[in-house]
Amino acid sequence: MRVLVTGATGLIGREACRALLGDGHAVLALSRQAAPRGLPAGVEPVQGDPAVPGRWQEVLAGCDACLNLAGEPVAGGRWTEARKRAIRDSRVLATRNVAAVVEGGGPSVLVNGSAIGFYGPRGDEPLDESAPPGSDFLSRTCVEWEAAAAPASRRARVVLLRTGIVLAREGGALPQMARPFKLFAGGPIGGGAFWQSWIHLADEVGLLAWALGEERLAGPLNATAPAPARNRDLARALGRALRRPSFLPAPAPAARARLGEMADVGLTGQRGLPARALGLGDRFRFPGLEDALHELL
Repeated sequence: MRVLVTGATGLIGREACRALLGDGHAVLALSRQAAPRGLPAGVEPVQGDPAVPGRWQEVLAGCDACLNLAGEPVAGGRWTEARKRAIRDSRVLATRNVAAVVEGGGPSVLVNGSAIGFYGPRGDEPLDESAPPGSDFLSRTCVEWEAAAAPASRRARVVLLRTGIVLAREGGALPQMARPFKLFAGGPIGGGAFWQSWIHLADEVGLLAWALGEERLAGPLNATAPAPARNRDLARALGRALRRPSFLPAPAPAARARLGEMADVGLTGQRGLPARALGLGDRFRFPGLEDALHELL
């Protein structure tokens, strides 16, 4: 297939491009830069901003599939009103522009980014893809994000990939999570009772590639490992993987004071379950946290 990837220079996008090339696909990467750095050799760059209509849409119309991962990083800084607007608009506007091309006769499959934050803070409730959305900022953003992709489903297969915390060796959340442990100051956040839905980068990329080719799949798909972990269990596993202690809790009030509203993402969580992936026969390379952290760290 000829596949256009938006957000191709991000943590997930780069590895997705590499995997698609390895599977024999022709891969094009949409970027605001004419010569973006970090793309795997063999990827064809396409200049353009997915949040702004442009000539890149003509290129997309000639592709067989689209992997839409565009969006400002959620953890890129304190959530001012301007940051929240950038987080929301970068996702919703880009998806509207992609969906307009797909609806008009472009690719026959669209795998569109979303997030496990769709469900909002839900305590101990197990959450598969049938669970309703929450009502906080990230939930509302995800609802709008997914709604923006809906017009494409009138003529194409659309998969909405609700991604959890992606664990990777370089980039993403894991290096930041590991830093205090390496300094012998690691531990849970507060009481550590809240759930965290995580996924190894290799399994995230595997799900993306699988979703592009799995004709039985459409609609929401939780991109989380089968075994979500409570924060205190994640802290213990991190300590074991790094051979460091994991008993010094980080006070929740300090995190809220430093990060404001964004801290709620890290102090409340979701117990997301990949019911659809497992039901359709997909298999995870790293279903358990211990093996994932051992491989990464």
